[in-house]
Amino acid sequence: MKEFALIFRLNDTSDFKPSPEQMQERMNWLGHIAAQNKLADKGNTLLPIPGSAKTVRPDNVVTDGPYTEIKEFISGYIIVRVENIEEAVELAKSNPIFKIGGNIEVREVLKRD
Repeated sequence: MKEFALIFRLNDTSDFKPSPEQMQERMNWLGHIAAQNKLADKGNTLLPIPGSAKTVRPDNVVTDGPYTEIKEFISGYIIVRVENIEEAVELAKSNPIFKIGGNIEVREVLKRD
């Protein structure tokens, strides 16, 4: 089995605060993955609010968050354990983030021991 990060991206910080219905839909999606024993790490949410992020660049240049440099922001991630990237993509396809214009990047995780 391999591990893949599903990295959630949104286009607008206003999409960051889901309604109770949207939150339940997300939890149902996550529960479905957990029920299949394919959830390796429930991940975390990455806050898009002012003061919650900094970008450090060469020569010790520090700027507020990534927000001014990108069109979309990473809102969170989970790690799934599946046979291959195609299976990880299939899990991602049913996520409700697509209903609000978001997307999911699927990346294989190289474990370091």
